Amino acid sequence: MNKHELFMKLALELAEKGCGAANPNPMVGAVLVKNGKIIGGAYHKRVGGLHAEALALKKAGKNAKGAELYINLEPCSHVGRTPPCTDAIIKSGIKKVYCAMKDPNRLNNGRGIKILTKNGIDVSIGLLNGWAKELNEVFIKYITKGMPFVTLKTAESLDGKIATKKYDSKWITSELSRDYVHRLRSEADAILVGVNTIIKDNPLLTSRRNRSPIKVVLDPYLNVPETANIFSKKSPSLNIIAVLKDVLNKKAVIEKIRRLSKKGIMVIGCCNKAGRIDLAKLLKELAELEIAHLLVEGGGDTAAGFIEAGLVDRVLFFIAPKIIGGRDAVTSIEGLGVDKVKKAVKLRRVKVEAVGEDILVKADVYGNN
Repeated sequence: MNKHELFMKLALELAEKGCGAANPNPMVGAVLVKNGKIIGGAYHKRVGGLHAEALALKKAGKNAKGAELYINLEPCSHVGRTPPCTDAIIKSGIKKVYCAMKDPNRLNNGRGIKILTKNGIDVSIGLLNGWAKELNEVFIKYITKGMPFVTLKTAESLDGKIATKKYDSKWITSELSRDYVHRLRSEADAILVGVNTIIKDNPLLTSRRNRSPIKVVLDPYLNVPETANIFSKKSPSLNIIAVLKDVLNKKAVIEKIRRLSKKGIMVIGCCNKAGRIDLAKLLKELAELEIAHLLVEGGGDTAAGFIEAGLVDRVLFFIAPKIIGGRDAVTSIEGLGVDKVKKAVKLRRVKVEAVGEDILVKADVYGNN
């Protein structure tokens, strides 16, 4: 690894510190180097906060003149929640910018590079490009497709069961696996489950970490109990209930929505697709609420709906060394399934790791990202 790759690696590692907190913005890290020495470094910490390059330049002050900037994403050139970073770079006297990738946001997408070049700043593109794209795959999907990046998580026994025939599911996987899931929740913008999960398990859907996600419940006919734990003070983050538009004119539903609204619960009317909520259109609506990363936790029917609609980008299967058995036990992916093996959903970039006594299989869904 040469010195330029080393400095970009540091920028990427800084960027990763903003995982989850930066959404729906990208994770960005910046490193300032002068005469071979680092004089400043920063990352984008939160939405509305200063961008990484602006923070790094602020730290370096006048010493930034004549320095080189290493950044994993093209500096922004448009006014958003903060001023354009290109202006700050030009004013600082930076002589060269090493950028890992162009900004996929159509508002920028090469414009920042052109502005810097026109102002006499040498710009190099593509250093550690693959790493940069992988790091910001959530942002890339969100900003180019107008839909959240969807991660499907399931916890199952070795024989693929997520509950017994009597719907007992606590606990299939280990405490270490559950702690891992709480970290995943803290990095996601929202967590989605079906209404049956709320009725049968009554979860809190919170994270033990410092950030809990928005809760989304697929509930076509608004059957969710108003006393559910997700509506309690123990689970304070926003609740969104997705229902079919078809039921919105029913008196009982109207009255229930009114009661839920008084508690700050948002109800979204969704299009009907073969008697079910149109998940693709729901994802578009969630993106408009600045939900960039959606964690789908089940159960089996909900997971199948997302898989069959081709909406899952990544799967995380926590597999416990247990055999539950029973043809009536609940499986992790239900739905219709395929009639031929050659039609099975294909996975790529498969990684397998141990989480305590459990096994975690992590993979991308082929063709979906």
